[in-house]
Amino acid sequence: MASIHTPITAASFHTTEAAALAQVQRIYQQQIDHLRDAMQRFVAGETPAAPVRACYPFVRVQTSTVARAATTLAYGFVEGPGRYETTLTRPDLFADYYLEQLRLLRASHGVELEVGLSSQPIPIHFSFAEHDHIEGTLSPERRMLMRDLFDLPDLEAMDDGIANGTWTPRPGEAQPLALFTAPRVDYSLHRLRHYTGTLPEWFQHFVLFTNYQFYIDEFVRLGHAEMARADSEYIAFVEPGNVITRRTGLPAQPGDELGSPPPRLPQMPAYHLVRADGSGITMVNIGVGPSNAKTITDHIAVLRPHAWMMLGHCAGLRNSQQLGDYVLAHAYVREDHVLDEELPLWVPIPALAEIQLALQQAVADVTQMPQDQLKRIMRTGTVASTDNRNWELLPDNMPQRRFSQSRAVALDMESATIAANGFRFRVPYGTLLCVSDKPLHGEIKLPGMANHFYRERVDQHLRIGMRAIDILRAGGVQRLHSRKLRSFAEVAFQ
Repeated sequence: MASIHTPITAASFHTTEAAALAQVQRIYQQQIDHLRDAMQRFVAGETPAAPVRACYPFVRVQTSTVARAATTLAYGFVEGPGRYETTLTRPDLFADYYLEQLRLLRASHGVELEVGLSSQPIPIHFSFAEHDHIEGTLSPERRMLMRDLFDLPDLEAMDDGIANGTWTPRPGEAQPLALFTAPRVDYSLHRLRHYTGTLPEWFQHFVLFTNYQFYIDEFVRLGHAEMARADSEYIAFVEPGNVITRRTGLPAQPGDELGSPPPRLPQMPAYHLVRADGSGITMVNIGVGPSNAKTITDHIAVLRPHAWMMLGHCAGLRNSQQLGDYVLAHAYVREDHVLDEELPLWVPIPALAEIQLALQQAVADVTQMPQDQLKRIMRTGTVASTDNRNWELLPDNMPQRRFSQSRAVALDMESATIAANGFRFRVPYGTLLCVSDKPLHGEIKLPGMANHFYRERVDQHLRIGMRAIDILRAGGVQRLHSRKLRSFAEVAFQ
């Protein structure tokens, strides 16, 4: 049975990125309107005579030479002659990003930008507006019929082969322009709503991860304090349920009233200190364990942040360390196992100088300690991440021996995962941990001691992370997306 499509949109060629983006937006909106209209009719009781299909727009470039304009950037160009393309989604959300990537392609190669309708279907679930919950009004029989009439998410179109470096084109297939296909992006946008309780639109270009609610409580306090300042560089603070607090003096915006505190916090709640240009700070409580760390970074990666950093607690492994000391990770021992299939253990995870210097400078700025005294409270070294929270109980001290051989100075459960996924997805990463216990030296966490420790250190640690973001932002984000994270034949999109 033939599918019901929208009218075919012929491919068009554009000499400006603005015109190309406008055509992408037209095609995408046409396709989404077609799906939504068909779905609303289906919910109302109508049954289409044939399956309904809409497809994503694509952008394509073709080059015939290895020559390109000189650039100091590590992205924005294709590697050589050939045809390159990608499907696109949510051109409203990614408008600025798409404009910049298309501008760079034009500047690098002087080619026309071809825009058209791809053959990649848009799954019906990815067409729903934010507050649409129409599936829940269908009977079980109609829900089953929906599966026959509308396209469902196809996992074969969503894998991470491009990012993992394992993708190979079929004969005649174009090379990719971006790390993620449109269905993969849409999948993650929906997952972000589920896991964090906030819209993808609120995520900022700099992301802090933590594994303790204490840090979130302090971030909320600081966020509301910023909103009380009429001269704050931030314009809004957003909490789970899309609860929006605007900066003093700024009016509420349409849609603000739709936010409401959730009856219970989502699995990994996110909080957003919003700047007008999107370069504010998002903070996510990922909870405990490498599985959560991988899950959330898998999805935030599609938003193409400028950097993410881990601010958490760790076990100090050296006798010279004190509770409350900081550890700046410059290498990682990966015993988390969650990325072994995507990123082999023989792949090194390098420290990124820009992040390291920013974190070190932030520690000095916030603590007001001169550089020659920073070693008293901050140690740079290897961090081991394990998926076994009770590693101390394993027989024969085997983990302890491995950690000693690796020269590890600290142990946690998330940092190596966040760094490894940053490496894998070309997102600059860093880690600054705070020693909260020393299990090898008899200093374990006790309730009273822990509460005192948290009160003393959380505010300072969080301010260090936020100060590091100020430094990175002021230094220029182009420097962050360096060739250290690029493979032999990279996609053009940052």
